[in-house]
Order: sequence, then C-alpha cells, then structure tokens
Amino acid sequence: MFSSAFVWAKILNYLEERLTPTIVNNWFDDAEVVELNEEQLILYSPSDFRRELIISRCTEYIQDALKQIFNSSAKLVVFGDKELEAYRSRGKNSTSMDFNPQFTFDNFVVGPSNRFAHSAAIAVSKTPGQVYNPLFIYGPPGVGKTHLLYAIANGIRKQKPDANIVYIKGDQFTIELIEAIQNGKNIEFRSKYREADLFLIDDVQFIAGKEATQEEFFHTFNKLYEEHKQIVMTSDRKPGDMSTLEDRLRSRFEWGLIADIQPPDYETRMAILKNKAKQLGLELSDDVCNYIAINVTNNVRQIEGTVKKILAYRDLNDMPLDLPHISRAIEDMFKSEGNALPTPALIISQVCKFYSMDEAVLRGTLKNKGTTEARQIAIYLIRKLTNLSLPDIGKEFGRDHSTILYAIRKVEVALKGGNSNLQNNIRDITANINSCL
Repeated sequence: MFSSAFVWAKILNYLEERLTPTIVNNWFDDAEVVELNEEQLILYSPSDFRRELIISRCTEYIQDALKQIFNSSAKLVVFGDKELEAYRSRGKNSTSMDFNPQFTFDNFVVGPSNRFAHSAAIAVSKTPGQVYNPLFIYGPPGVGKTHLLYAIANGIRKQKPDANIVYIKGDQFTIELIEAIQNGKNIEFRSKYREADLFLIDDVQFIAGKEATQEEFFHTFNKLYEEHKQIVMTSDRKPGDMSTLEDRLRSRFEWGLIADIQPPDYETRMAILKNKAKQLGLELSDDVCNYIAINVTNNVRQIEGTVKKILAYRDLNDMPLDLPHISRAIEDMFKSEGNALPTPALIISQVCKFYSMDEAVLRGTLKNKGTTEARQIAIYLIRKLTNLSLPDIGKEFGRDHSTILYAIRKVEVALKGGNSNLQNNIRDITANINSCL
C-alpha cells in the first residue's frame, strides 16, 4: 500500500503532463489529501471556485492516473469546509488509513516457517503497545510480511474503529521527509507519524544509510515507544545485518520481539495453493497441486501468481485444468535458483532508492559527490551482476565505453583500498536487488 502523499505526488505529475504546471499549481495550490482508500480519494479545497474546477475539469484525469499508475478504481471526492468538518466530526482522522479487508489472520495460511511471526502478530493486535513492542518481522520477499502488517491493522481497526493507524514504506518515508523539508512542512510531517496509535513501516531496511531519515525516525520511534504506541516493522533482513543502520536504531529495533518468516515448506505450499484456488473459484486436482508445490518454491507471492495465471489461461483459452495443459501453461514461471539475473533497470532503481535520487538525475550529467558515487556504483553493479558489455552499459547512461570503464575502476580501487562506507553501501544495495529477484 502506498502512502497518500506518494500517490498524490504521482497524480500531480500526471496532471502536469496533460495540463500544464501553471494550471496545476493554480488549481491545486491549497488542495490536501484527506483520505485515500480502495474506494475513494478524498481531497479538500477551501476555495469554491477551485473546487468546481477540480471536479469539472480534473476528475477524469485523476481517476485515470489512479487506474494507470496504481491499478486503483478509487473515485474522486472533493470536500469543502462543511464536508470536511462533518467528516472529522464522525471521528475519522485525516492520517488514518483503510486496509485491504482480504488480509486477515483468518486467511493467512500458517505453517512451520511462519507460525512464530503469526502468533506474535496476533498478540500485538489484541494488546497493542503492551507486548512485543516493537515487533520486527523479517524474511525474503513474498513470504507474507505485509499480509501480517495489514492483518494487525484490520484486527485493531475492528476493536477500535477510531484508532489512528499509519502505514508507510521505508523508501516513501524518506521521500515524504524530503518533500516536507522542501515545502516547510516539517511540523505536519512529524505530527502525522508521532501521533499514531499504531505505526506500521514496511521495508524499513531502506532507511539505513540515510542520515536525516534515520534522525527523524529515531525521534519518531522514541515518542511512540514512550507513549506505549505499537510499532511494527518489516524488513528483508534482521537488524544486526543492516550494516549502515545507526547503532542507536539497531538497538531499539531489538528492544521488542524479532520474528522471522522463511519460504513455506511443501505442506504449507499445498495449503496455500488450495486456499487461493478456492478463493478464485478454481478446482485443482491433487496431482496438479503437487506439481506446482514441487516446482514453485520461492515464496507465497509466486504461488498466488501461478494460480492466477492458471485462471487466466482457463478463461481466455478454455483450457482444461489437467496436469498436461497446466504444466505447459506455467512452465515459464519456474526458474532455477540463482539463474535469474537482475536487469539494468532494476539495479538503477535500487541504487536510486538507496540514495533517494531520481533516475533522471542518475542517468544525467550532474557531477556532485553524491550523484557521482551513486552513478559509479550503478555502473559497477550492472557490470558485476549482468552479462552486459561495456558499450551496452554505456547506452544505459548515454556514455562511451571508456567512461564506463573509468567508473568501474574507480569503484574497484576504492573497494581494494578498504573504503568501508562504500563496501557497506554496495553490500546493502546488492541485498536489495537480490530480494527483488
């Protein structure tokens, strides 16, 4: 789930491309996001004139942006002063978020690989802020960490409908902080997170190595913890393995309970398969389930994707759900562990996430210290992790092969010279890239 600030920033960029930056600035200058959920994007604008323009001229654009960028069918609603007052009087908080009701503890398939984390999450949802605070859940991508986050949120929301639940991803926390600093909205930013009853942060590893972000997160964590507000974090690695994470944060992450989730075993994969097939109205035989469970072993997300592909083949090709047809339909989803190579685009995106940098800047000609280091690391990792030649790498950055070779050698010399900061950065970025494969 994306934060409302992140979604709104993307929508404004979309509008600027189709209208003009001047029009967007004039019409949306005082517009604020009140709430974003699966059904509605609620904006507030105090100006009657601007509100009418937004509704009459921009509704279609905004809903198209939600659909194209985020695959969301949420409808636009624009509040004035009276509507906003009535909305808030019903007890809804502007920083609260609604979570996908499909992600609950009841439909989380429990097995040996996730039982401990599942039990801890249930305990937290029943007595938030009293046991296991913070709760730190770690494991590889696609094993159910976010499912448990949402299940905790849904469980607490059921008990306390007015609870202020705030969710954010680690990299988005950095993006929002940068925007707050640029726009002079530090107070609003801090209020959003430090007044939460339940603070959920997904992929917290992305704040590691970012000095200002870690400083802000440190004070947010302290305030929430001192007020006995529940904090739940997920990561692809345990705190001790985050080499660029500040020691004071690492120790706080370890104050509560650390629970890991590993890829599901065979029996759990079979249960997940049958559960997902039932949800989608598919009847899969035991030999089909066995075939999939033996071959799809990486994570829950891949298992669910396999079932959805079978459903699509059945609906589009009128395919019988027998083993010969299904094995041909999904054989491209099977890959041998270690055979998958990252794409240059994936490497560049992960480097940009780590350095909180726009991809256009990384690929461009700006030559300050931070940008140059990030660009050289991206070039080095593409050379190291892919099969691309120097000229091919040069095409990614609009540079000749000699410039690419120079960047690679600069990194290699620094690594051989014992540059520990560079070593740690490359280690963390590589781990982030591998977690996406």
